[in-house]
Amino acid sequence: MNGHRKLLVGSALVIALAGASAAGWFFLHQNQHAIAAEASETTRKSVMTVKVATPVGVEWPQIIKTSGPIAAWQEAVIGAEIGGYRVSEVNADVGDKVIKGQVLAKLADDSVLADIRKQEAVVTQAKASLKQAQANANRARKVKGSGALSEQQIEEYLIAAETSAATLASAEADLQNTKITLEKISIRASDDGVITSRSATLGTVVSSGSELFLLLRQNRVEWNAEVNAQQLAAIKPEQKATITLAGGQRIKGHVRVASPTLSATTGRAVVYVRLEDAAATAGSFANGDIEIGNQKALTVPQSAVVLRDGRSYVFTLNNDNTVTRRVVTAGRYRDNRVEILNGIDATMRVVESGGAFLSEGSPITVAP
Repeated sequence: MNGHRKLLVGSALVIALAGASAAGWFFLHQNQHAIAAEASETTRKSVMTVKVATPVGVEWPQIIKTSGPIAAWQEAVIGAEIGGYRVSEVNADVGDKVIKGQVLAKLADDSVLADIRKQEAVVTQAKASLKQAQANANRARKVKGSGALSEQQIEEYLIAAETSAATLASAEADLQNTKITLEKISIRASDDGVITSRSATLGTVVSSGSELFLLLRQNRVEWNAEVNAQQLAAIKPEQKATITLAGGQRIKGHVRVASPTLSATTGRAVVYVRLEDAAATAGSFANGDIEIGNQKALTVPQSAVVLRDGRSYVFTLNNDNTVTRRVVTAGRYRDNRVEILNGIDATMRVVESGGAFLSEGSPITVAP
């Protein structure tokens, strides 16, 4: 009897435990469904709040990107016009700003001054000879026909007067030439500008035509941009340019003239761009843009373009407030906007910023 009771109690306990286990499994299963449903609901919630923008069509200048050296606008060679004289003074050095007519160097003038004194004496002598010859000619004219002097003597006096006048003119010309030589003793700047090279050395005997200084005329430099044949056809005088110097400074310029021919070795031509700022240094290298005319562009904010894996993307808004990732081709950049060449059209709405945190199909909230 006791055994039978224990069996009944054990059976009841097993049944109770089985019921409890089934109830636990039911509640656990229901809880898992609830958690899954809640998780699913959470995934459908917005991942972030963003602003959207519509692409805008604008007129933007077409740009030719190129590079080239900064060079002197014009250089002037300042040399000796006379030879055989010693450099006695050097008054300018590299980097000095000079004005037109300023004395940069002098040659020894002692021999030239001696020549001037000699020529002045010759002129004085020629004047005296002319005075005497003119007096004889005047007397000969007065007695002409009286028989006091023969016709031959009278003619000789008149010719002597003319010869003395010619001798005086020649002496005065020689004196003037010597004075010009004295002026050339002073080596002067041929224009305003900056000295970029100096070969004049104190004590050196110079030869005629030898270079003593090199002058950057008016301290003007320009950008020698190199372009190909296709780009050259679009270049016109006075087109705007923006030049980026080696130090990062950006300066403005305008096309002065384009080379009419292409280089036989490189197949490229030089475009000469005058600069509005003298901060550029001749001999340096610069990159820049030349504006060749306006063209329509479909643009979006620069922040809307996301770069991933070497490609450019934008995220467009769908009707259900999810986004689609689209591959685009970026063109020109200007005023914090970027031109989109393909991949979207003007009717789409794009995520203005925050695209780096989105993925295909992400739900978003659109900010007012």
